[in-house]
Amino acid sequence: MYRQRTLLEKDAVSQEAFEQVATEYETLMADIDLVKANIAQTELRAPFDGVIGLRFVSEGAYATPSTEIAKLTKISPLKIEFSIPESYSLDVVDGTPIVFKVESSSGLMEEYRATVYAIESQVDIPTRTLKARALYPNSRGNILPGRYTSVEITKQEIKGALAIPSEAVIPEMGKNIVYLYKDGVADPREIVLGLRTESRVQVLDGIQLGDTLIIYGVMQLRTGMKVSIDNLY
Repeated sequence: MYRQRTLLEKDAVSQEAFEQVATEYETLMADIDLVKANIAQTELRAPFDGVIGLRFVSEGAYATPSTEIAKLTKISPLKIEFSIPESYSLDVVDGTPIVFKVESSSGLMEEYRATVYAIESQVDIPTRTLKARALYPNSRGNILPGRYTSVEITKQEIKGALAIPSEAVIPEMGKNIVYLYKDGVADPREIVLGLRTESRVQVLDGIQLGDTLIIYGVMQLRTGMKVSIDNLY
């Protein structure tokens, strides 16, 4: 085409001959574009990277735009979707860190950390919970989507807090008592409690760091009773 245009400028070919060549060139390019379009229709391209699963069609089978060929799963990053009580709605915001646990192949629970990136705009009326989503990089791809997980959220962090196992506390006449190990005998102490978790309680006053706390068998203890310690934590 470039050669014909150059010849036309030098009056080496007629305008009619040039237009004929131009028409043939455009027709050829249109045919090439049509072939490319037909080839493109034989390829499936996903809008994201992921891991492809089992295929649902065989080679040579007729397929339509609605035919399910295979499942492509994006595994990095992973989205963790969970619900929180409505009373926690002010504690979970965009950027809140969470800890989620999944069971490993050995049967042990492994902890991972993720970050909240989206929160539902209203509380679900039937359950009175608020749905949220967090993002975990999953760069190694060791966690598969669809797995069940438990999520932990830190509502408040108190630096230097003293926490003890809840089973060590004995409610007694409106007071909270614990027993310390002092010179081989049980020494009762009244304590002031703060925040509670499922397994531990915060002690605001009554004992201090370094005291030896008796945890097991506390209901049988009495003041001055001799104590033998088998396990020291």
